[in-house]
Amino acid sequence: MEFKELIAISGQPGLHKVIAKSKNGFIVEAIADAKRQAVSANQRISTLNDISVYTTDEEMPLKKVMAALEAKADKFKEVDAKADAEKMQKFFEAAVPNYDKEKVYASDIKKMMTWFRLLEGKVDFNKEESDEPALIEEVEKETKQPTKIHEAHGPKAEGAKSSKSRTRKKV
Repeated sequence: MEFKELIAISGQPGLHKVIAKSKNGFIVEAIADAKRQAVSANQRISTLNDISVYTTDEEMPLKKVMAALEAKADKFKEVDAKADAEKMQKFFEAAVPNYDKEKVYASDIKKMMTWFRLLEGKVDFNKEESDEPALIEEVEKETKQPTKIHEAHGPKAEGAKSSKSRTRKKV
């Protein structure tokens, strides 16, 4: 499983993996319970590659944050998403010491901890991924289809009958 295939869907808990394209969106599989479902292209979807964390210097991509959490996970095995907010903040500060404490809330840290524990051991956060276009980007391009031209609107073939009479609108 690659990091670029993972998405978060607004209004649904957990993370999902993109499986295939469909007519109006794509098919996803929940990481936690492996249930598949269709997702419309109209829903608010965020790829994990697009998510960043505010730091005092600049924004840090979520993949680097997850790699930093993985490096410190041995020391803080008892810390999970259900732990005390202070414990989570201490663990997060040990992993990412320069995160912006005013912009990154405890709820954000809790969500990242939940995602980290869900992906721990399933995804290699230090792996460099290829620059192939992501499946999600392909779906977004395909949803913008050109308008279809119907046969009735095209030119008529030679020898086809054409009527010059007009029908009147009855009042």
